[in-house]
Amino acid sequence: MAEVDGHSTITDIDIVCTPCFEDDIREEAVKYCPECQEFLCTGCTRHHGRQRLSRSHKLVDKNEAKQGSHVTVTAKCLYHPDRDIEMYCEEHDMVYCLKCIATDHRSCKGVTGLDVLSVSTDQKKETERLKADIINIQDRLENTDKKTTTNLKSIEEQRNDVISQIKGLGRGLVEHIKRLEREALEGLDAEYSLVKGELETNMAKLSKAKEEVEQVRSKLQDLDSLDKIQQFVQTKLTQQTLNDAVKIFEQNEAKGSQSLHLKENTELKSSVSSSTFLGSVQKITESKNLPTSRTYKVRSQKEENIHMKNDKTQPYICDICQLPDGTIILADCNNLRIKRLDVNYNIKDCLDLELNPTGICCTGNTEVAVKLYNNKVCFISVGCALSKVRDIPVTRGHSWGMTYCAGELWVSDRNGVNVYSMAGKCLKSISNDVNGKRIITSSPQQKTVSGDNVFIADNSDGAVCLTRDATVKRELRDKRLTGTLGVCVSNDGTVFISGYSSNNIMMFDSEGKCLGELVSKDSGLLNPLSLLFDNNRNCLVVACFTGKIIVYYV
Repeated sequence: MAEVDGHSTITDIDIVCTPCFEDDIREEAVKYCPECQEFLCTGCTRHHGRQRLSRSHKLVDKNEAKQGSHVTVTAKCLYHPDRDIEMYCEEHDMVYCLKCIATDHRSCKGVTGLDVLSVSTDQKKETERLKADIINIQDRLENTDKKTTTNLKSIEEQRNDVISQIKGLGRGLVEHIKRLEREALEGLDAEYSLVKGELETNMAKLSKAKEEVEQVRSKLQDLDSLDKIQQFVQTKLTQQTLNDAVKIFEQNEAKGSQSLHLKENTELKSSVSSSTFLGSVQKITESKNLPTSRTYKVRSQKEENIHMKNDKTQPYICDICQLPDGTIILADCNNLRIKRLDVNYNIKDCLDLELNPTGICCTGNTEVAVKLYNNKVCFISVGCALSKVRDIPVTRGHSWGMTYCAGELWVSDRNGVNVYSMAGKCLKSISNDVNGKRIITSSPQQKTVSGDNVFIADNSDGAVCLTRDATVKRELRDKRLTGTLGVCVSNDGTVFISGYSSNNIMMFDSEGKCLGELVSKDSGLLNPLSLLFDNNRNCLVVACFTGKIIVYYV
């Protein structure tokens, strides 16, 4: 190596040491660290081997690194950030760490180590595709960000409007109560004046009667000094006075004592006292661009056993719901409990209920409502632990299915649906259309909501779609379906309906057109009960009569 004053010249350094170069020092590299992605000089190599965080790193010769044979990027696992990605799962088409493979992909087909993986894909084309996809999603995110900013401003304005409405409603109620108070006081004054006048008149009559009785009493003392005719006349006059006095006495006694009491408007008092809120603020999602339904195909599937050690019998999952954070809750009718799943669809914990659940739906970020066989809807807090909050009464608790739409609970009845407020007031009952025809062909089953639409499986050959005002929007039917119990909708608007007796799952678009079978009876599906489309993981969760759930990755 050529030297000038004892230092290497710039021109004869093949590869510069990365750490030294960052300090404006040019030293020739002799090694390369694939994990740190740095070239190292002799001094930095010694220092690299002494550091606790880097002493286990495997260094390679700089010439090998220069040729590209050992220059690799060590990526961390999405699910275990402290572990390196080392394996590829062909079934899920994703790379994982060893812990992921050991816990979640032991039964998967096509699990291969990255060190022996044969990559046939044209990486250049794949890279170009990813670049195009990145640009596309960046544009979409930017547009969504602008829409969200506009939405945020409008929400702030709407909040101020709602505040004015709430205060106005409160003032209106207060003014109405004050008007009723004034009218009640005016009524009191009028009644008081009337009773007071009657009592004063009676007192005057009594006073006069007392005076007349005293006068005839005095005259009777001089009766002997009068002749018989005069005595006769005086006697008759005295008797008449006594009769009048007795009459006045009896009249007053018959009337009794007068009193004033307030007769409360118990209906008004009960209505105000039982009201739990002045008004409910509802979030309504307005979608300007209707989603485009897709025709899905099953890519892979797996079964999960949801039987717990302390279950009394085989699980019967009558309904499924999912919270905004992706948490899935199962309603196990046979074992009188709800069960929470983890991200891998395994049982995480459960909560015992007082009676059999017959429906479940998400009512908030951390709350679900569970319909019970004893005509109650129990609200459950879903936090670190599952806990009961409150309950409201409903009818027909043993009918299957319930969902939450725009601040209201749609609860199954024998032949239709009853809509309840969150306080438990029945707002309306839905059973027949405007022509008097039954809306539900057989009996209501699982329900789901998509935008302003409510889909109800009706234990026949499909489901019915209703708007929030209970108008029949469309029917989704196919003769290949029999005994439809489950229904769910993906974010793109594809509707999935399962046939309990036909052992299959059909797809429909947003207009009710059948898109074909997703799962046929030949696939081994047996008696599907309830469905949930997990948009976070792009899969369909199906609860079966066998006591298991099947996850179809699509």
